[in-house]
Amino acid sequence: MPSNVIKLSEARLGDRGVITSVGTHCHHEAAETELERRLLELGLVEGARIELIHQGLFGRDPIAVKVDDMRVALRRKEAASLTLSLGDDIAEAAE
Repeated sequence: MPSNVIKLSEARLGDRGVITSVGTHCHHEAAETELERRLLELGLVEGARIELIHQGLFGRDPIAVKVDDMRVALRRKEAASLTLSLGDDIAEAAE
């Protein structure tokens, strides 16, 4: 993985980027398939601009992200299913 590509669960407050992958693609496990479906329904799709805007005080969980023009709260465990490419230049290019 290039250095600017991380799991959303590893992001720090204020990090911005573009979602490059949704889900673990481990479709033989029903729980993983269900989580991927729920993330997609929330608008967490490949190419969406994302910014980490809030994190909980204890264990930095849950987190709140801005996805395009909406806000979504996730547990870091769920956020580990999302891969993003960091960088303001990437986020601005997607506009």
